[in-house]
Amino acid sequence: MPAVDPRPERSVSARAPRAGLLLVGVLLLGANLRAGITAVGPVLPQIEHEVGLSASQASLLVSLPLVAFAVISPFAPRLAEAFRLERVLGLALVVLAAGIVVRSVPGPGLIWVGTGLLGAAIAVLNVLIPSLIKRDWPHRIGPMTGVYQAVTALTAALASGVVVPIADVAPSGWRFALGIWAAVAIIGVAVFLPWILGVASRVGSGTAAPRAAAPDATGPGSPTLGSGADDDAAPAVPPAVTASVARSRARLPLGSALAWQVTVYMGLQSTVYYTMVTWLPTIQISDGATPVQAGWYHFAFQACGLVGTLFAGFMIPRLREQSGLGAVFAASAVIGLLGLLFVPSLSLLWALFIGFCTGGAIVLAVALFGLRTTDYHRAAALSSMAQSVGYLFAALGPVMIGLLKDASGSWTAPLLVMVGVAVAQGVFIALAGRRRTLGA
Repeated sequence: MPAVDPRPERSVSARAPRAGLLLVGVLLLGANLRAGITAVGPVLPQIEHEVGLSASQASLLVSLPLVAFAVISPFAPRLAEAFRLERVLGLALVVLAAGIVVRSVPGPGLIWVGTGLLGAAIAVLNVLIPSLIKRDWPHRIGPMTGVYQAVTALTAALASGVVVPIADVAPSGWRFALGIWAAVAIIGVAVFLPWILGVASRVGSGTAAPRAAAPDATGPGSPTLGSGADDDAAPAVPPAVTASVARSRARLPLGSALAWQVTVYMGLQSTVYYTMVTWLPTIQISDGATPVQAGWYHFAFQACGLVGTLFAGFMIPRLREQSGLGAVFAASAVIGLLGLLFVPSLSLLWALFIGFCTGGAIVLAVALFGLRTTDYHRAAALSSMAQSVGYLFAALGPVMIGLLKDASGSWTAPLLVMVGVAVAQGVFIALAGRRRTLGA
């Protein structure tokens, strides 16, 4: 006699609001991933002057969120297993809003405390969003990743473009210009409030019972973009077994060569992005651009990342392997970096090339967490590993490039090093982009 699933059936009408709410939630999660970080660069001189930071302290302030990414990321999957995925995402938004507010409040050390809280919250979001997509949109990993990363790129560009004008007119200057981004996190909290309070547990799923892996590629008959995966199709599994399997799947895949290939690729593309976010305006000013021009070039760099993001989201589900697509992004970065080095008068054009790479490469890196795993537990574990080590790369990148510039006295050696990083990015996506899964 077949086993009876004790879970109550959910009607289509009950599932549809949950799926729609989660889709809105994913977009709001994407809107909170970079704006709080990219808004700092354009007003960093004002922060240095008012807070009294040295150049090295300012570099540390910029890198602190990335250090938090590296430290917190390994713990995110266990938090999701213990407290439910959606609840942890919602609580991370609460911490993010608090961090942004604390960073903007005058007081000794508060800018450091707020920045640390902000980085810890975004670390959790970075790791768990791919896991949520793998669970609820297993047939739409590429498009869903592209959609939320497009929102991420758009808000990042908007934040870096409007922060200086707002700071110039606001009585509290940069503090208000950075603090207003807490509103986006608070809106996200409102969407996830049913899960935070446990109300949604009666109509939605959190950590579901294990189920068969879904195909990675988009195919006929796959769920639409806004549809969530239906956990009711899974067979009943005793809670103790489910918890044991979940814990084993949440372990970091440190012994897997494929996992390390994805991890190194994540680190290399993150290094290119965060190094350019930190130093591109300074490089362009040293090449003759005015600070205002450099600010608009920085906005263009971020905006072109949106083009790369959308392109990656469109192409990923149409490709059996992602190596070639990753090579296109790496080549774009190489062209842009060499252009900055040899034809600096066209720095806006080169910023667009680099922006196209960084926007597309992050979508590809995040999509690999789902494409190279068989279920959302393993996706969270791979995401945790790749982002922990990867953001350690990224945290060191801007600092090391700044030290190299100080030691050499020019931007030639730092740019050549970054060309090498972009080439290595192409090598590792050639490995990680092959059609394989962990344990296969």
